[in-house]
Amino acid sequence: MGRNFENRKQAILKRGAANNKAFTRATRQITMAVKAGGGDPDANPTLRRAIQNANSVNMPKDRIKSAIERALGVNDQENFEEALYEGYGPHGVAIIVDAATDNVTRTVANVRNAFKKGGGNLGSEGSVSFMFDRRGVFRLKPEGFDREEMELELIDHGLDEMTDGVGEDGQEQVILRCEFSDFGSLQSALEERKIEPVNSGFEWIPKTTTELSEEQMDEVLKLIARLEDDDDVQAVFHNVE
Repeated sequence: MGRNFENRKQAILKRGAANNKAFTRATRQITMAVKAGGGDPDANPTLRRAIQNANSVNMPKDRIKSAIERALGVNDQENFEEALYEGYGPHGVAIIVDAATDNVTRTVANVRNAFKKGGGNLGSEGSVSFMFDRRGVFRLKPEGFDREEMELELIDHGLDEMTDGVGEDGQEQVILRCEFSDFGSLQSALEERKIEPVNSGFEWIPKTTTELSEEQMDEVLKLIARLEDDDDVQAVFHNVE
């Protein structure tokens, strides 16, 4: 009984840590959006997207409201900025780390240390990003619209790919991709059709992928997990098949 209780406790703690991490990421997205475009979601599409993403991880509404109010506060000293790091993991895997930080010196040191401990190397700007395309991505629930009809309509608003996918919660999703420059147009088109994405943002999509054995993949996954464990890291992209 004692061992079973301990296992259940660890599972609960792990789930709680994951929620806190997701809320930290969402809060930073909201903060940057508010400081860039104000606290009114109706007039700030970036903030609307940040709120949608916060809702997708079940962040409580009062925490979302608090994050907006705090970002609007004249005495708020938090000033997050986006930072991008590139490097190679084990077996030559290309990795891009998307971060939001209020202390670049701390973040780059942590990212460099994670690469080193994970058997990789932090590279210079442009060292691996040329292997990726930065694309706008919208993830939708698969119900509530006619897929073929919407696909035809959204092509005029920048849609260039619609595929099936699975979310972090294991639920089926419809994934829309567009060029970076067409993100705003596609977002507006979805809003006009009253379609609210599960989440949306920008992702680095590899032009080609690398196939690894299960053992090699485990090494890469350990590095990715180490990077994602840092509060400053928003997302990690790679070119593993």
